[in-house]
Amino acid sequence: MSQSQQQPALSKCPGCEEPPVAGDLFCGACGYDLSAVPARPGDRPTMAITVPPAAPEAAGAEAVRWPAAAETDSSDVPAPVHRPSDLPGTDSGGRPLSEQEQVQEQGTPVGSGPVGSAPGPEPLGRPEPSAAAVRHDDRADPDAAEHSGDFALAAPDPRTAEHAAAAAATPAVGGKVCVACRSGRVDPDGYCENCGHAQPRERDHMEQELDAVAAVSDRGLRHHRNEDSFAVSSIALPDGSPAVVAIVCDGVSSASRPDEASAAAANAANESLLESLPRGTHPQQAMHEAIVAASEAVNALAQEPAGAMEHDAHRHQNAPACTLVGAVMAGELLIVGWVGDSRVYWVPQDRSRPTARLTEDDSWAAQMVAAGLMNEAEAYADERAHAITGWLGADAYELEPHTAAFKPDRPGLVVVCTDGLWNYAESAEEMAAAVPADAQEHPLRGAQVLVGHALDGGGHDNVTVALLPFAVRPQGAGSACETV
Repeated sequence: MSQSQQQPALSKCPGCEEPPVAGDLFCGACGYDLSAVPARPGDRPTMAITVPPAAPEAAGAEAVRWPAAAETDSSDVPAPVHRPSDLPGTDSGGRPLSEQEQVQEQGTPVGSGPVGSAPGPEPLGRPEPSAAAVRHDDRADPDAAEHSGDFALAAPDPRTAEHAAAAAATPAVGGKVCVACRSGRVDPDGYCENCGHAQPRERDHMEQELDAVAAVSDRGLRHHRNEDSFAVSSIALPDGSPAVVAIVCDGVSSASRPDEASAAAANAANESLLESLPRGTHPQQAMHEAIVAASEAVNALAQEPAGAMEHDAHRHQNAPACTLVGAVMAGELLIVGWVGDSRVYWVPQDRSRPTARLTEDDSWAAQMVAAGLMNEAEAYADERAHAITGWLGADAYELEPHTAAFKPDRPGLVVVCTDGLWNYAESAEEMAAAVPADAQEHPLRGAQVLVGHALDGGGHDNVTVALLPFAVRPQGAGSACETV
């Protein structure tokens, strides 16, 4: 889109407040059109006020003629400003005011009384109207204007017009304020009613904290939307002990509606676990069923009525898809389940103890390493490294939910994340180094720090992480489950 004039350089994008790259016409972070930045209005937006028609001359009275003030005096210097008492006072019909009325109207300057005080009495000889009778839009008697000289439709009272303008610019309680002009209200479609700027979506940054789990998701610095999603919850088992759930999903960007797929999968898996765990289902079996339920929810997105998406010719070229990884803490067990390349890490509270990655990627790189064709460094350096071989979606080859059970023998932290984080802390040791020391006691702050770590590293992808502090008494080895 060509521009007739060169726009001034911007220090930051009005949409996401990220510094734009010199010469860009669109923001690389949120896609905002930098060549058409609206001017920021003042504190009070200009309100158009209808100019009333000229007042008809009253019978037997001359029209109001204000004396013109001279621009300069005899010495060619600006003439002094007239005082109110220097000008003859008239009423709205052009009739001269009596001396007493002039003193009463001109003797006290406007605004000399206390703020909010009631107006003074009407001039002598005029009945004091009741407050309920005051009107600024019309008159009770339409013919009275012809005899009194008043306007048939008077201009709005400046006092009420000023308040109306402020009310129009101020959003209602609980409403959103535009991030660009800082004054307009945001309509249900996400656009400012004042300047038309598209607002950041709620999914661009999400946080949630429960007693034993916290999660943070962020759009990152390169993507125009957040295609990740998560769900965290807690539920009581049949014996009354608590179970904590964290599900993290990453939409496949090359598929259609990846944001919808990740949200549907996260919600379906979470609901399935909250339904099966209280019934006494083994947590590992419950995780398997949750992944199946998530797959069915994503598959359903591809089953749209014919013609529902005729406006988008590319909508049906591929089915919505996403990856999923989840963790359940139930009793002394830690259950993980996944499909795709999102991961779970174990970071012990005692950082001198070994850390571990608890999942194996469904990816091209992982297959190369498993087949012995490449070492891990070589495989993940390849441009095909993040091509996934397993996902949730109607066009998946086959659904292969992976589940594993662990019985930690020491307290630690469970890190559930998408590749938007582990790309910047790939190994278990790198992830442990990025986790703050107090994350066990403050999981939400720990999750925020990890998201910040990814953004500081470049933020090339959406970033989502959930932290589950695992507190157990030290136990010896030897159990039916793996120990970490």
